[in-house]
Amino acid sequence: MNITRKPQWLRKKVNRGDQQEMQQLLGELRLNTVCQQALCPNISECFSCGQATFLILGKLCTRQCSFCNVEKTVPLTVDPGEPERVAEAVRRLALSHVVITSPTRDDLPDGGAALYAATVAATRSASPATRIELLIPDFQGAEASLETVIASRPEIIAHNVETVPRLYQIRSGAEYGRSLAVLRRCAQLAPDIRIKSGIMLGMGEGEEEVLQVLEDLHRAGCSYLSVGQYLAPSRQHFPVQEYITPERFDSLREKALVIGFSHVESGPYVRSSYHAGKYLEG
Repeated sequence: MNITRKPQWLRKKVNRGDQQEMQQLLGELRLNTVCQQALCPNISECFSCGQATFLILGKLCTRQCSFCNVEKTVPLTVDPGEPERVAEAVRRLALSHVVITSPTRDDLPDGGAALYAATVAATRSASPATRIELLIPDFQGAEASLETVIASRPEIIAHNVETVPRLYQIRSGAEYGRSLAVLRRCAQLAPDIRIKSGIMLGMGEGEEEVLQVLEDLHRAGCSYLSVGQYLAPSRQHFPVQEYITPERFDSLREKALVIGFSHVESGPYVRSSYHAGKYLEG
């Protein structure tokens, strides 16, 4: 089933006029954001408030996920100057909390872990008070890459499972068990760092399947959770199967808190990095 008509609660307007200052800064510093590449519906709200989720390691992905708008092709060479430019953007924007993510870079021996660490170090130097959240790929499960990221000491390490195991054909190259193992290993190696994950709804998943994923994530060591509505970037992407009501999102949040998560954001427009600073504020 391919649903094209959005309900009333999913008709947020995107105002390009609200994005001009941020677009200018990003252009000047030659930086990418997942806000732009993933066609996030919250982009006007976040950019107008001086918030952005930085996309390091370029904007080209080595995997073929059918739900994601990030371009899939052979990536460019890693830019060693990117960490300093991200740090400069964080400093200029005076961010109290920043989320840094990347496309998956299976072409790199460490998956890009060293550049994550370099970006954290540069950001700490430029803006010591900023809390740093890293939204990482699975690094093909390589422990050395996870250790590199953990050693950089971000406040939060996030890795999204995205959907239920039955629907993992949408995540080409990913494995549900491997993603859980990444989260579990991060929690084991760094019990003082908060572990976070996220899932999208509306892809045809069942309620019991979702609750099982939440149980799996909590057992893996996740204390933070984001739950949002999947919105297909185009007709060429995996189609939306259902629009989830705000009431169901509220119900799922309550169930997740009962399972044991310490902070849950659940709603139609929730994304992993949307209002990310709230998680550490309780």
